[in-house]
Amino acid sequence: MDDMSGYDVPLSQMTHPHCLNVALLMMIDLIPRDALSVVLLGCVCFVGITSPRSTTAAKPNVVMVLTDDQAPWAFAEAVRSGQFDDVPIPSTPNMDRLAAEGAVFRNFFCTTPVCSPARATLMTGRYASELGIKDFIPQPGHKLYDPDSPVYLDPDNTVTFAEVLQQQGYKTGLVGKWHLGDWTASGDSGKHPTQHGFDSFMGLTGGGTTPNNPELELNGKVQQFEGLTTDILTDHAIDFVEQNADQPFFLCLSTRAPHGRWLPVAPEDWQPYEEMDPTIPQYPNLDNNWVRKKMKEYLASTSGVDRNLGRLLQTLDDQNLTFNTVVIFTSDHGFNMGHHGIWHKGNGIWATKQKPPGELHQGTRVISNKYRPNLYDHSLRVPAIVRWPGVVQPSTVIEATASHLDWFPTLCAIAGEGSSAKDLPGRDLSPLLRGKTREDWDQTQYFEYDMINYAVASLRGYRTPKYKLIRDRHNEGCDEFYDLTSDPDETVNLIRDPSSQAVIKKLDAKLRKMEEKLAGPR
Repeated sequence: MDDMSGYDVPLSQMTHPHCLNVALLMMIDLIPRDALSVVLLGCVCFVGITSPRSTTAAKPNVVMVLTDDQAPWAFAEAVRSGQFDDVPIPSTPNMDRLAAEGAVFRNFFCTTPVCSPARATLMTGRYASELGIKDFIPQPGHKLYDPDSPVYLDPDNTVTFAEVLQQQGYKTGLVGKWHLGDWTASGDSGKHPTQHGFDSFMGLTGGGTTPNNPELELNGKVQQFEGLTTDILTDHAIDFVEQNADQPFFLCLSTRAPHGRWLPVAPEDWQPYEEMDPTIPQYPNLDNNWVRKKMKEYLASTSGVDRNLGRLLQTLDDQNLTFNTVVIFTSDHGFNMGHHGIWHKGNGIWATKQKPPGELHQGTRVISNKYRPNLYDHSLRVPAIVRWPGVVQPSTVIEATASHLDWFPTLCAIAGEGSSAKDLPGRDLSPLLRGKTREDWDQTQYFEYDMINYAVASLRGYRTPKYKLIRDRHNEGCDEFYDLTSDPDETVNLIRDPSSQAVIKKLDAKLRKMEEKLAGPR
């Protein structure tokens, strides 16, 4: 079997159930004719055993793994590709496997780099500002929680893609984090995920919990669980797959990790980093020892996600569901670990020894002695992988710009109900996933973040592949402009550079047009 150049299926995939039939057909060429009839009889029996499990409809199943706070560089394939050179290579063999079997997006973004608004956009295909969700939603018990002014995703004024899939006959389940309204304090069932298109829910009632021995809701009751939170959530995700294997299903496994606190983790998740002296970003007066320590903890938490991703993929294999299941892997937003002198996301926290590191930060006025509100690419960019057997060619790399706005129309298209997304700003990614290049594909992105928790900022950003303009409508002297071609790491703010003013003027007009559009009629 040395010469297999005439076949499209890589040898690395021949161990997967849906590829074994192809492997047998390849072997036929090497078998003498007088033995062929015996082999063919065996092949007929084997095909019957390994064919994809039949469902009540031709629609593919969909599994979305949505991680929390995962940077695009916390994914080994992306680091090995050369996209990031200031971080260590993490141990993510199952994310790497998914990428080898599907498509990886190099330029995938959230629209608001904080949990709740990012998730609101992902679920509805609309900008979070349209939904009144500006910053993360504090849960009951949080010092910022205000029971008199609850913020949540209103089921009467929104439609999620889970609702569309549910209406198309999918059994829908959410396991893990929702963070779009807490129903426990007020007893308001309208905030519950089952009011937003999910037939079942098991997971976090608020935005966070501990990495071990968490309190989670199961069967409508909040109870204490023993063990690692990532493992527990995956256990229930696997249960959902096994219980619904004979019908079309949509599962969203929304992990808590790698959101902090990162430790404890399983010994096998810590092992790759135990002796590591990790590469970290270079920044003046950065607290290097602290960043190195936290980098290892963060990546170990990410490896816990990866290990459990492997368990979920193995379940699909074991249930003969792999060939008929679209697997999407992404995160709510990105993360900084020393980048730009901060750690965290859009509400970045100073990681320098001096806090803040002076009156100006990269030419931008500092507004807080702890927080650095930002729209850096490290906060906005997310990992995005799609495995769609029979549709997406293995090891596909997509450079086109896309965002969380695009999941809604894409999932609607997968379910055969594209009309539900016709008035939304996102785009169906199916043509890109099928390998079709689109010369008219819009590569620009609009971003927003109204930080109201801990510090105050009103950030609006407009990005092209070459430039990025950021306006802070609340804080004077905090506007930014970066030439992404010469400065992809966004280290030199050119907002006052005379030679950049013409480009800034053009981008500013586009930015204002988007703001006016989202503000609606006055």
